[in-house]
Amino acid sequence: MEFLVDYGSFLLKALTIVAAILVVVGGVVAIGGRNRHRSDGELHVKKLNDELEEQKEQLESAVLSKEQHKEQEKQRKKEDKEKAKAEKQRAKEGLAARQDKKRVYVLDFDGDIQASQVEHLRHEITAVLTMAGGDDEVVVRLESGGGMVHSYGLGASQLKRIRDRGIPLTVCVDKVAASGGYMMACLADRVVAAPFAIVGSIGVVAQLPNFHRLLKKHDVDYELFTAGEYKRTVTMFGENTARAKDKFQSDLEETHDLFKQHVKHYRARVDIDAVATGDIWYGQQALEHRLIDDVGTSDDYLVNACDKADVYSVRFEHRKTLQEKLGIAVQKGAESAVTRLLTLLNRQQQSKG
Repeated sequence: MEFLVDYGSFLLKALTIVAAILVVVGGVVAIGGRNRHRSDGELHVKKLNDELEEQKEQLESAVLSKEQHKEQEKQRKKEDKEKAKAEKQRAKEGLAARQDKKRVYVLDFDGDIQASQVEHLRHEITAVLTMAGGDDEVVVRLESGGGMVHSYGLGASQLKRIRDRGIPLTVCVDKVAASGGYMMACLADRVVAAPFAIVGSIGVVAQLPNFHRLLKKHDVDYELFTAGEYKRTVTMFGENTARAKDKFQSDLEETHDLFKQHVKHYRARVDIDAVATGDIWYGQQALEHRLIDDVGTSDDYLVNACDKADVYSVRFEHRKTLQEKLGIAVQKGAESAVTRLLTLLNRQQQSKG
């Protein structure tokens, strides 16, 4: 009898645990199902003027004496009160919709070899274009050593949407805008680069290993079947003929010509034959070659902008999927690691030091 009681107690506990697990799993699945019907991401907007003012206040509280800090607070409250009064008066007069200051929208682009962040950039630009006008400005803080031509071509096309709307576009480069990165940067009305930022690399490169001799040595045949003379030119495993190599080189030259035409169209002042050698330049040298318009950091540019404009950081973030939340996205993590490695190698090639 005691055994039956113990067994019954154990069975009830087990059923309770199983039921709890089913409830949790069901809830997670339901949440995942709901998320599938929502947008796949969300926009984060932050006013940089407020952030700068907050940092200033923190520094004042640490540096100034109590009396000085008290006086600063008194003056600040007075200014805030006058500002609120002016806004109230405008609202009373039906002028609340008037824009007092120009707006500066700040986007960040940190490009890997696949230009993966273009997916975020297109959402950010679409959102900004719903608000921005010709009196506003878009600033892109761009860092990239380049990568795939078609991916960076799409990135450049996204920036062109801003120019096509007649909105001033500024690109700030603090570290590097080379190859595909410069393909994007040159679209700007104004390019600002830090003194030692790397700019340029207007060229095209392709490289791949060839294992034909190794396979031949071990009596391994490699068969390649194509339809169309140029469906495949050079290959990693077959013997690359002179004809295939010539075609591949011709394709690279054609891509390079398109790249040069693109830069010349948006930077008409540059001597394209002098700069389209694949070489890179530091900020001051790039200014002399007219690849950029000014030497300076994005920090100085935005701090100065805060003095005369409302400056907003706009960032799009994808919502994490259910699989990512449960830690199952191993493949995505592996792909990300490989992409980071290739990007690192690419950036090392762009370095002069």
